[in-house]
Amino acid sequence: MTHPPYLVGISGGSGSGKTYFLKKLLEALGPERVCLISQDNYYRPLAQQPRDEQGIENFDLPQSIDDQAYTADIQALCRGQEVQRPEYGFNNAEATARVLVLPPRPVIVVEGLFVFYFPEIANLLNLKIFIDANDMVKIRRRILRDNVERGYGLDDVLYRYENHVLPAFERYIAPLKRDVDFIIPNHRDNQQVEKAVAVITAFLKTKL
Repeated sequence: MTHPPYLVGISGGSGSGKTYFLKKLLEALGPERVCLISQDNYYRPLAQQPRDEQGIENFDLPQSIDDQAYTADIQALCRGQEVQRPEYGFNNAEATARVLVLPPRPVIVVEGLFVFYFPEIANLLNLKIFIDANDMVKIRRRILRDNVERGYGLDDVLYRYENHVLPAFERYIAPLKRDVDFIIPNHRDNQQVEKAVAVITAFLKTKL
């Protein structure tokens, strides 16, 4: 790459629709233009996760993330270096992880709950986007993801949402909305995301 990459940070509460937005954005830009580096692959090992009063791992705290490793890999991509990272397995930490190969690209998308919270990451970003959704929409998406895709029981999903997800959102994520460049409302099952993707894609193409 002859020019420094353009870094886009995308955050929002759990279940806000970040994954859907990212899928559409990456499809619109194309793999030759964009690289996604997700916070999901920088969770600390299960034994190092913070636990609540009931002894249950809390993945919804900034301390659950290896922010130093995350920052180092983002900086490596900015230097034009390829990054290899084991894919994190939420419900089977003992399984052999697939190795993700992240190539440097003109646009680097940095995604996760806490990408605006960690100053060493937030200060690298050229553009900050926040995906916003109401609580009922978020909890429905969370149930579908954790119960269906990750195999967590419904009681476990609801416990984590009430005791981990909501308090963390209110304390660490929601206050940072005031510092972002774009807030994308996503209250009606992704209907507004399509329009937002078109606008953001057109803007990013001017930076290529």
